[in-house]
Amino acid sequence: QVQLVESGGGLVQPGGSLRLSCAASGRIFSTRTMGWFRQAPGKQRELVAHITSGSSPNYADSVKGRFTISRDNAKNTVYLQMNSLKPEDTAVYYCYVEAREFSTSVWYGYWGQGTQVTVSS
Repeated sequence: QVQLVESGGGLVQPGGSLRLSCAASGRIFSTRTMGWFRQAPGKQRELVAHITSGSSPNYADSVKGRFTISRDNAKNTVYLQMNSLKPEDTAVYYCYVEAREFSTSVWYGYWGQGTQVTVSS
């Protein structure tokens, strides 16, 4: 079973920065798309950014120019550098990883437990 462990959330003032990390562990043969979603109170979960196995990133319009997604394939880890944070970025952030275990040829999607990001003065 693949497990995802997120870290890096917290409270930050508007204009500040945070870096989220998500490490996948288990009998992982390979990973494909990795990404970050977020869900604010009363709203649906939305895609923030994702990155392909070839490290090609894509961003939601609301975070373009402020957030940067990256990955370390050797560590099965995906990062989200968040700069110029705004109050509207406040949400629980979830990482998502497509992975294949050694024991199967099937790819599955896995979710992290979520980490709270609060942007407030």
